[in-house]
Amino acid sequence: MLVYQMKGYSGYAVQYSPFFDNKLAVASGSNFGLVGNGRLFIMDLTAQGTMVESNSFLTKDGLFDVAWNELHENQVLAAQGDGSLRLFDITLQQYPIALFQEHQREVFSCNWNLLHKDTFVSSSWDGTVKVWTPARPQSMLTLLPAPANRSVMVEPGARGLPLSNQQQHKDAADNKDCIYQAQFSPHDPNLVMSCSGNSYVSLFDLRQPAASNQQRFIAHSGLEALSCDFNKYRPHVIATGGVDKMVKVWDLRMVRQTLTTSRTAPVSINEMQGHSLAVRKVVWSPHHSNILLSTSYDMTCRAWHDLADGPGGQHSGRTNNSDPQRGCSYVFSKHSEFVFGADWSLWGQPGYVATTGWDGQVCAWYALAR
Repeated sequence: MLVYQMKGYSGYAVQYSPFFDNKLAVASGSNFGLVGNGRLFIMDLTAQGTMVESNSFLTKDGLFDVAWNELHENQVLAAQGDGSLRLFDITLQQYPIALFQEHQREVFSCNWNLLHKDTFVSSSWDGTVKVWTPARPQSMLTLLPAPANRSVMVEPGARGLPLSNQQQHKDAADNKDCIYQAQFSPHDPNLVMSCSGNSYVSLFDLRQPAASNQQRFIAHSGLEALSCDFNKYRPHVIATGGVDKMVKVWDLRMVRQTLTTSRTAPVSINEMQGHSLAVRKVVWSPHHSNILLSTSYDMTCRAWHDLADGPGGQHSGRTNNSDPQRGCSYVFSKHSEFVFGADWSLWGQPGYVATTGWDGQVCAWYALAR
């Protein structure tokens, strides 16, 4: 295990570089990210078995998420607490090379499109999801999840709709539910998923008209849904984590069928129980269709086997409740505060992960050991 201590900062997100096998980007904030500056750390894993800081960027507000530019090996996007996203070049010093500012409140997540690599998505406490391109400072689309089973898509600069960072723009303020995470599907470049504080998981098809481009369902019994992720091998499978302390696995085909033909709420195909407090992050493995990682406010990280995954991507008929260990293959308990960020390494032997939390530690460790 490798550990780096960020002095004076608490970690919120970490991501391995998709270009270099030894680089990490870490988003952090001072005073637990509640008030004060933020800092983007660029970490190197050395051949001597250490983790060192190779560069860092001080920001005027806390940082809550990071995403590497899929088209440029030296660019990192950071989500900031003042409602902005900032693009940094890690070969430079001090200042960002681009600024994207439309959100009215804290930006909690950012995610780069793995297929259409010239776009990225962000979500915010202001209740909006925005789609951007680094080629222009204005967003391309604004998505508004709505409990009334409808969505509003706004094109900034359109007639009668001022930019959403202007105080007089009230359209985006109608939805007060914080959207904790939004991301593109790794299988469909036009599919965006988000999860929010009202327990809804929303799916947006960017090819459809605004009146019919959204499907949403309650994921965690009305409690906050804090994280979501697409399975990298099964296009119709997602995982969510929430305040109910559970990781849930969903088949989107069953979800859509239930929403279309029934008035009952969709049911998950698997549940993973073991955390004693809210689940803050869920991430599917990039190497295995049935393994995922979760982090929690209980200061632990857990690696899980999805026992519902059968041969050929079919349902096995089992759930994790049928296993004495609940499908949990490893518990990492070296953090001493809430664990917020986690990511799997794309490189080398499958199973290496990085995590960070409020204790200011960035840990790189092997998650598949029992």
